[in-house]
Amino acid sequence: MNPPLEAPPTHPPDPLPILYPETLHDLRADAVEELRYPAAAALIVAGVPGAGKSTALRKFFSAEFDAAAPSRAPEGALVLDSMQARNRLRPKLWWLPYLLWRPVVHIAHFRAIRTALRDATGPVVIHDCATFRWTRALMARWAADYGREIHLLMLDVPAGIARAGQYARGRRINRMAFTLHVRRWRRLMHGIATEHHTLTGASRSVVIVDRAAVNRIRRVVFAA
Repeated sequence: MNPPLEAPPTHPPDPLPILYPETLHDLRADAVEELRYPAAAALIVAGVPGAGKSTALRKFFSAEFDAAAPSRAPEGALVLDSMQARNRLRPKLWWLPYLLWRPVVHIAHFRAIRTALRDATGPVVIHDCATFRWTRALMARWAADYGREIHLLMLDVPAGIARAGQYARGRRINRMAFTLHVRRWRRLMHGIATEHHTLTGASRSVVIVDRAAVNRIRRVVFAA
């Protein structure tokens, strides 16, 4: 159910439908060809550390792991990954343990998010764990202030696979911190089925995927 992201298909793919997300869509047992969002949407790609958020951003929006600033996808979306802030700050703070300057990375990432939601033309795509209520509420407030709809693409994978993903990428976090992320994620997923608008910060839509579903989706696009 959770193969590596970007795994090649085992047989020629059949045509699949296009989904225009409007509410809650669970694609873990389903398949679509394309996700199509409004032209000025703010799409949050969410999941616990190691779930595959950055890999999904690379697949759908050509985001590079070594970028030091928000990048433009070929189709025009502005993509923001917390790794961009980390890459930008590393030359100045490399001599400190990352644990000490991680808060600075988070501040820089959220400053970039607010600036993008306010100033960017076209859609904005955001990398975020979504396991903190305050971050979801903050982004929802900014989006509302600047006339954008929030949409969530939630990458749901087992904790063991996410932990293996951290090791594979060399982006490991403290075990206790990861356990807390997983607990909050499970509470969030449990509640979304009945109250997803409240729990996810008034998002217009929530799409839940696992890695198999991500591999089946060919495109995520934004259209008027």
